[in-house]
Order: sequence, then structure tokens, then C-alpha cells
Amino acid sequence: MDDAGVLRPDRPRCPWCGDDPLYVAYHDQEWGVPQHDDRVLFEFLILEGAQAGLSWLTILRKRDNYRKAFDGFDAARIARYGEADVARLLADAGIVRNRLKINASIANARAFLAVQREFGSFDAYLWAFVEGRPIRNAWQSTAELPATSEVSDALSKDLRRRGFKFVGSTICYALMQAVGLVNDHLAGCFRHSQVSRSP
Repeated sequence: MDDAGVLRPDRPRCPWCGDDPLYVAYHDQEWGVPQHDDRVLFEFLILEGAQAGLSWLTILRKRDNYRKAFDGFDAARIARYGEADVARLLADAGIVRNRLKINASIANARAFLAVQREFGSFDAYLWAFVEGRPIRNAWQSTAELPATSEVSDALSKDLRRRGFKFVGSTICYALMQAVGLVNDHLAGCFRHSQVSRSP
């Protein structure tokens, strides 16, 4: 990886994913691709919150464990979790065992269902923040990548108003990048043009 965070000519891929096969696969197949499936959007919402203070690669390595522990990210089931479920999750070494984050996941499931009832889908709610179309940037190096934006500020503020937890602007911007509300692949990355052609 170039220390300046720029593309290597022998591998035109965003340098943040390094050489880890799991990270590379995530970069090549998921990151930045417009996502409209509510279950997947909920999964990313929970995982981005779990990532706070940790590396995303750490969360990717625990992702399958999260899917098992959190009932496949079924928001309706998670919304019904009680103290026994919290205790079970706190004892699960396969996830981040943080009581605040676990409690936030349950609160977020309940808030997520409320958004679905109000807007018809979480997808409709979330994509309204970018008027239904991805923001397409053309950064030249990772040094240019922002941690937040006006849109992530607005999303964070509204999510918190609705009772969501662990949804600061930085987490919201990471969510936006992950599910394609913003295309932050570097301009020279082979995925930048591919993702830009996504509907």
C-alpha cells in the first residue's frame, strides 16, 4: 500500500482494503453498491454501530457470528429481545460484547420498525436523504475522504430524534458509504466506474 493512500498501478483498488482476502472481497463486491433491501440495510446499521472504536475488518471477521447471534438481523425478532437475550449476547465471544452496543441494537430494531411503518420501508426513508440517487465523488487519494458530510449530519440528527443509538454523523457517513448512498471509491479504483453505473 502506498503510504499516501493512493492507488498502486499494479492494483487499481482503494488502498484501505489492503491485501486481506475478506477485506478485498468486501471492497470488490459490496462497498458502495446501492443497497435497497431493508434487512441488509438494518444489518449494516447495526454493524456500523458495533464498529465504533474498532476497525471495520474486526467487524467483518465477526459478521457471520453476528448473523447467528442476532437471528439473521430480523428486526422484528430483535425488537422483542429481553434481558435473557442481552445476557446471551454478552456471553457470546463471537461478537463485540459491549452492553451499550447490544442495548442499542435492540433499541434500533424498535426504531427501525417504526420507520418502516411510517415510510413503508427503511429504504424509502434512508434514500430520501440523497433524493434517491447516489452521491458520486471522485477522490484521488484516501486523504481526501471525508468522515462526515452535511447529509450524514442531517441523517444522524433525524435518526437520533427517532430513538436510534450509536448513529453519530461519522457512523452515518460510513453507513452511507457502505450501502451506496455515496460512491467514495477513489476515482482510479476499478470499482468506481462500475459502482457509478449501478442503478
